[in-house]
Amino acid sequence: MIPELTDAQREVQALVREFCQREVAPHTAAWDADHHVPLDTLRALAALGVLGVTIPEEHGGAGLDHTTLCLVVEELARHDPGISVAIAVHAGLTAAPIKSHGTAEQQARMLPPLASGEQLGCYALTEPDAGSDTASIRLRAERDGDDWLLTGTKAWVTTGSHADVIIVIARSTPLSDSHKSRGISAFIVTPDLPGFHVGKKEDKMGLRASPTVQLNLDEMRVPGANLLGEEGQGFLYAMRSLDHGRLGIAAQALGIARAALEHSLDYASQRVQFGTVIGDFQAIQFKVADMGARIASARALLHATGAAKDRGESTTLYGSMSKLLASETAMWVAQQAVQIFGGYGYVKEYPVERLFRDAKVTELYEGTSEIQRIVIARELYAQS
Repeated sequence: MIPELTDAQREVQALVREFCQREVAPHTAAWDADHHVPLDTLRALAALGVLGVTIPEEHGGAGLDHTTLCLVVEELARHDPGISVAIAVHAGLTAAPIKSHGTAEQQARMLPPLASGEQLGCYALTEPDAGSDTASIRLRAERDGDDWLLTGTKAWVTTGSHADVIIVIARSTPLSDSHKSRGISAFIVTPDLPGFHVGKKEDKMGLRASPTVQLNLDEMRVPGANLLGEEGQGFLYAMRSLDHGRLGIAAQALGIARAALEHSLDYASQRVQFGTVIGDFQAIQFKVADMGARIASARALLHATGAAKDRGESTTLYGSMSKLLASETAMWVAQQAVQIFGGYGYVKEYPVERLFRDAKVTELYEGTSEIQRIVIARELYAQS
């Protein structure tokens, strides 16, 4: 049984849908073509309360559940996946670890501006030589009196060129091959700190309205009060954050898949070949039937996982399952959509070309599909 949405969830979903139809949909193609970062649109979303959906009310947020956040991200991704990933990272990888592991002072200082959208958050974990092997990160964090000096490079940082608050995962004790995951700590940094530099901006296949950059830290001085949680627990925090963040990527993938299906249904109802609309052909009907079934399956698993998270249960297993199923669904559905459009699906005039490009990254970031399968198998063996 597919979980039924509450009235509050439907209200938020409708609010975001109406906003996207008015403020996002007319510009999506231009933003993609121009690599435009729609900061004004993100600020307008902040005014609606979207950036603080899951931040507690006492810190200025809406205090809503994770399923509601998934609904928001899916609806945004249906119109522009680039915007959706900015919100997913802001809520799932920046605000969430501060809410879970931050001190009372850090929460009081950092969460209200994140909730209001006064500040935009991002997350810096991956490095040029540390992708799937997260434990091999080398960005150094060295004590200097009451402060920390951070030195090194982070790669593939979503919204890193425009973020005001950045969670940086760094190595606070020397790397040991036998205990690589030990001695890693998490820090809350801001771009005004000395030694912070935005590096190369990536020229990506998709998600072109979302900037992805390198961050270069040159003995960046970080106050001791900005150490997130306990020293040496950063790897654990990173893994928990990825458990959380994968729900956002699954929701993004669902939004892409949903848009591809909707465009396919509309096109197949109008395109005439051999004297009839192609939607009358069984070959097309079978495609859209499979597209719809896969999307519904992925959404049901995602919403069930979000509900489990709200109950305080571990979502490592089902979060990885959700991300794997939703991302591979997005890529498969987008591929079918291009096939339904035929030659028109291969040109930028039609939206499925962009959706095909946007879908691919959901199988790559926040853990590749291969990494998800490793996590899933490990969890299943542990439970057997």
